[in-house]
Amino acid sequence: MRIKEETVAAIVKEASEKMSDPNYSAVLVGSFVQQQGPTAQYLGAHADDLGGPEAVVNAIFHCALMAECFKKANNRSIRSMSFDQLNVVSDGDRQERLTKRQPALVSYLEMNVEDEPMRHVLTLIALAMDWVA
Repeated sequence: MRIKEETVAAIVKEASEKMSDPNYSAVLVGSFVQQQGPTAQYLGAHADDLGGPEAVVNAIFHCALMAECFKKANNRSIRSMSFDQLNVVSDGDRQERLTKRQPALVSYLEMNVEDEPMRHVLTLIALAMDWVA
């Protein structure tokens, strides 16, 4: 199911409001790592490309928000993604495919992720989320 711009906006607004709680991002990141272990490992393996450990945590935060968007759009959590599922969506023009499948997530990434290598990796993960959702 295609995620609506309004859904993304609502998730981002809610996250912005909750950021005043210092535990919010830690809980969000920790929950994502627990539910999506292989994806977190994949991000960790790309720490140098992303800009180090802090950037990995930032990437996981964005992944958790995107997962919330899928959850809200589909009325259920996404399945845990395996390395094989990440590989399935890795070929070809990721940006083009995500633009066709989930344009609201492309907009989210363009507005919230300045670093091109991180946006490239997050695009892959968004495609995998769309595939397993």
